[in-house]
Amino acid sequence: MAKTSLRTWHDRNKSPLFWLVTGLGVGMLRPAPGTWGSLLGVLMGYGLLKLQTDAITLVVLVAGLTVVSSLAINKIEARIGIHDAPEIIIDEVAGQWLALVPLTMFEPSLILYVLAFLLFRFFDIIKPWPIGWLDKKVAGGFGVMVDDLVAGILAGFGIIILQITGLLDGLY
Repeated sequence: MAKTSLRTWHDRNKSPLFWLVTGLGVGMLRPAPGTWGSLLGVLMGYGLLKLQTDAITLVVLVAGLTVVSSLAINKIEARIGIHDAPEIIIDEVAGQWLALVPLTMFEPSLILYVLAFLLFRFFDIIKPWPIGWLDKKVAGGFGVMVDDLVAGILAGFGIIILQITGLLDGLY
C-alpha cells in the first residue's frame, strides 16, 4: 500500500467516510488530534446526557458507532495504506462516551466531566495492559477502535471507584 496520510488524500473532502472518522474534521486540528477528538467526545457526551440518555442507551450508541466506524476505517485504511492515521479520531469519541457512562449513575458535574476526560486521555496515551497489547495485536478498523474502548471502560471504572470510595467528596 502507498504511504500517504489523510492530509494527502486529495479527494478526502468528498468522502462521507472522511467526515465520519475525523469527527467532521476535528481530527485535522493540530497539535494532538486525539485530545481534540476526546474533547469532541466529551462535548457530544454532554449533549447526550442532557437528553437524559441512560447507561444502556449510551453503550448501545457506542456499539453502533464502533461497528460503523470500524467499517469506515477499514475502507480508508485500504485507500491510504496507513493503520490508525492520527487524523482518525472517532475512536476517541467512542472511548470518551464509555468514560462518561458513570455520569448516568451519579449526579453529573463539571468535575466528573473533567475527570472522565483526564482519565480517558491518561489510559489512551499511557496504554497500560491490556490497552497497549490490543493496540499492537488487533488489526483493521476494529483494531483502531478497541484500544480506545478499553481506555474508556477503565476511565469509567476509575470514576466509579473514586465516587463509591468518597474520594471526590467535597470537590463539587
